[in-house]
Amino acid sequence: MTVTEIMADLQVDDLDEARRFYVHTLGMTEQPMGLDWVTRFIDPETGAALQVLTRDATAPEDPIATIKVDDVDASYARMRAAGCDIVHPLVTEPWGVRRFFVRAPGGVLNIAQRHG
Repeated sequence: MTVTEIMADLQVDDLDEARRFYVHTLGMTEQPMGLDWVTRFIDPETGAALQVLTRDATAPEDPIATIKVDDVDASYARMRAAGCDIVHPLVTEPWGVRRFFVRAPGGVLNIAQRHG
């Protein structure tokens, strides 16, 4: 299992307000995800990114960060074997991500891999 990317997940009350700030004030570019509860903002020069969400639509808790891995099934097996608290089971979401949530020191993490 290799971690390929880490992205903060910031909970907001209003995505439009977040757009105004991150695009118009900070100069980032929105990378829409096709979902009405989450979007991503990226700095076009550096690739630095931030996801913002109003709430996670399919999980019982909101993550503080998304950690992308190259083998989410192996990550899931490793964390279960270690006795970690799995907050949201391993699932393939309709938007093309295979993921699970795990409780870690400091909050809940979304462990994910692009699927399909």
